[in-house]
Amino acid sequence: MDHLLNDHSPLELYTWLDEDAELPGWDILLGNPFGQTLPEDRFTTVQNYFAEYHLEHFRQRLYRHFPSRLHAILLFATRVDAETFRAKHPARVFGKTLVCVRSSGAYICSFHDSSWLDYLRLPHSLNLSALDEIANHYWKGTLVEEIGLTFLDERWREPPVIEAVFQGTLEPLPSRQQSGWLPGFA
Repeated sequence: MDHLLNDHSPLELYTWLDEDAELPGWDILLGNPFGQTLPEDRFTTVQNYFAEYHLEHFRQRLYRHFPSRLHAILLFATRVDAETFRAKHPARVFGKTLVCVRSSGAYICSFHDSSWLDYLRLPHSLNLSALDEIANHYWKGTLVEEIGLTFLDERWREPPVIEAVFQGTLEPLPSRQQSGWLPGFA
């Protein structure tokens, strides 16, 4: 399983944070690109919670050695992943700044394609076996583009956005921060 790290070697990751957020001691949801529910509608809110619940339920059954999404900080594996997330979900990063962080000390971190969550959040009805199959692909580290998904009888394609499910200590890295106000502008 090369997408699971249980290590102490320094690891650099990325996140979109509010400008006044500080490391360490930040609220876990600030580092979680899926933690804040946008004021869309109640159906979407319930769907988001259900997607997270099912992933956690499946992890507890078959992937206990992986960090829990509910008790971890969700970050991006690379700057490119963070930028791709911004292109896909501009409202979720609007007004936030892209920050590079480094692990400090021992940690556990797994890497997954967050596009699986985008698929789970589409307005469709999936049976339990389909939900289990999606959760298994997510925890195995499979990319969405490797599987022939469909939505409304058409092929569903999304670029991968690799998230890091991280448990450990982080410290900010001095870098040129990028704004979430306008795509492409620092």
